[in-house]
Amino acid sequence: MTGFARIGGRVSDNLSFTLSLKSVNHRFLDPQLRMPSGTEALEMRIRRLLKEKLVRGHVEFTLSLERNAERATHYNGALVAAHIAAFRAAAAEHSLDQLPDLNAILRLPGVLAAETFSLKDELDGLEAAVVAEFDPLIEALNAMRAREGASLAVELAACLGRLGALVDEVAVLRESIQGAYFERLSQRVASLLEGTFERERILQEVALLVERSDVDEELARLRTHIEHFRSLLAAGGEIGKKTDFLLQEMNREANTLLSKTSGIAGSATRITEMGLGMKAEIEKAREQVQNLE
Repeated sequence: MTGFARIGGRVSDNLSFTLSLKSVNHRFLDPQLRMPSGTEALEMRIRRLLKEKLVRGHVEFTLSLERNAERATHYNGALVAAHIAAFRAAAAEHSLDQLPDLNAILRLPGVLAAETFSLKDELDGLEAAVVAEFDPLIEALNAMRAREGASLAVELAACLGRLGALVDEVAVLRESIQGAYFERLSQRVASLLEGTFERERILQEVALLVERSDVDEELARLRTHIEHFRSLLAAGGEIGKKTDFLLQEMNREANTLLSKTSGIAGSATRITEMGLGMKAEIEKAREQVQNLE
């Protein structure tokens, strides 16, 4: 499921950090880490923690470091003093009445230098501080994912409601479909034989074919799958793969229902519409469950 979380922390007066974690739907757990150079040991630990805490999703973890800007630069006092002394000596030698320009001196190479910072000096503290904030980061991510999951559950429940209504309507029309199928087969057999035939035996064969074309089993299995799906939604947890499998089974039953009722006049046309409606609702639900863990 989609989620995002960000947490900041501090290692020392000179070093702070920001952790961010973003996830989008994916069939498996796919962690991607963006971390500063020199933190390879910490990166391996973060990967292990992600695998322990998360199950599915394309997950992007980012560690950003911020150093104290107030201590970022300093000037070389000895070099400044040497430049000023040389300026004054040259001015005295040539009898010049001028003062040294400090702005010009500070722009000279080597006078100003960035403060050196070694991450190695604070690596242990950084690792401890990051790990301490990792659980709160996961909790914030899961809170957002849970809100999205609740919204998805509402949408899926609505799909199941519409699917169940279609199943009930097909069940109402089932008997009329059987009668129409029986009549159609009887007429075709009579027209083919066009003469004397064992009517009772032929009708028994027709009745057997009608029974085999009955959609009662498909309707029963669809109802069972719908109730199972609802129970999974109510229980929560890791249900993404289970619900996806159930929807595949529902789609198979809808296809069988359509194949059994194709080519029959009357109410079968309406059943075909409802069967296609079932497939449409199942496809909508399949798109949604790809976002479930």
